Amino acid sequence: MRSRRRIIAFMIGAVVLAVPARGQGTQPSALATQYVDELAGLALDTAIARALEREPSLRAVRSDIEAARGLQQQADLHPNPTLTFERRDEPGGTDNLTSIGIEWPLDLSRRGGRVQTAERSLQAVQFAVADRERLLVADVRMQYGAAAAAVRDVVVADDLVAAAQRQWDVVRARVDAGGTPPLERDLLEVELRRFEAGRLLAAGRADVAVVQLKQLLGMSPSEPLLLRETLEVLVAGSSQSAAASPAAIATRPDVREAEARVTVADARIDQADREGRVDISLFGTYMRMDSGFPQQGVGATGGLERVRGQFDYVAAGVTMMLPLFNRNQGQVAAAQAERSGAEARREAAALAARAEVAAAQARDTRARGAVSLYTGGVRTLARQNLNVVQQTFDLGRATVFDVLAEQRRYLEVEQAYTTALREAWDARVALKRALGDTK
Repeated sequence: MRSRRRIIAFMIGAVVLAVPARGQGTQPSALATQYVDELAGLALDTAIARALEREPSLRAVRSDIEAARGLQQQADLHPNPTLTFERRDEPGGTDNLTSIGIEWPLDLSRRGGRVQTAERSLQAVQFAVADRERLLVADVRMQYGAAAAAVRDVVVADDLVAAAQRQWDVVRARVDAGGTPPLERDLLEVELRRFEAGRLLAAGRADVAVVQLKQLLGMSPSEPLLLRETLEVLVAGSSQSAAASPAAIATRPDVREAEARVTVADARIDQADREGRVDISLFGTYMRMDSGFPQQGVGATGGLERVRGQFDYVAAGVTMMLPLFNRNQGQVAAAQAERSGAEARREAAALAARAEVAAAQARDTRARGAVSLYTGGVRTLARQNLNVVQQTFDLGRATVFDVLAEQRRYLEVEQAYTTALREAWDARVALKRALGDTK
């Protein structure tokens, strides 16, 4: 009986010892190879570059910059002159009049206001696009980490299934030979099936995470995608703490956009005020009139001819718009109200940025501390506890149920370690997003 317990303890130990070897990001096993290729897989930096180039919603937002440039070009143009042509004929008679006129608005003070508003609007749009890029980079980092965490679960589940299958095959052979009670075989089979079900669920979560990452990269769900970095590599690569400073917060694209919106509101106030001032247009006309009377008179040759003559007239003048009643007071008031709102939104953006950075720093510090606990002793102690239970079982003072229970606790530690790694990565991504770091 004791020899059978030794064999069972040895096989269960093989299952457990296989877990940490795979759980630390080494060469992935069977099912996990569908998600990870540490040589030819997609690196995080490459994924970010691809997302910035191909993500459809970002490309749509970037078109706003071209639209703003077009509005800036339009604002810089001078108003067109107005050309008029008029022809008058006397019904039933011979009199006629032809006139040509041109009017040229001088646009004395309005053009400068339009140009200034368009320039500042372009700057605000550029900051808005930069902020969208900042958020997209953070989303890619976050989703890459989510996919890596899901793949780590698949790696652990892969190894558990493989080790449990080998263990069950050995015990089944001993049961067939009559050396081991069938109950021990059945207990191990239950564990094996549970591991297999868990692996399928883990693979499903990995599939979902990879598809969501493809969406951020502008890829079709059917395109192949393999990750290069494991979750441990990601967390270790971002171990250097990110420093927060008032200058870093002030240079965040959303904060700068909010400041730019205030300057846009100032420009609109100035533009509305300029459009309510005196404006002048120059005009000029040329008129040719052919007119006469039904009476006849003596012409230059001494003969009778109809009295008529042709006359040419040239006129020039100035048209002045006098702001007696409408000085654009309503537009100025509306622009001033918009500025008050823009200033409040600027303060809100700066406050939100400072709060986001503070929260992200606290989260990052705690998450890093949790990971250090797992790597510094928790996982080692959990393995030692399992070894003690195995030795106790070997001495006949514990049952197979005790070993299985301790094994499950050890697996819970591994799962908690994955959760801590995921939280550490998410916290670091959130801190970089709060600081506006897109590198």
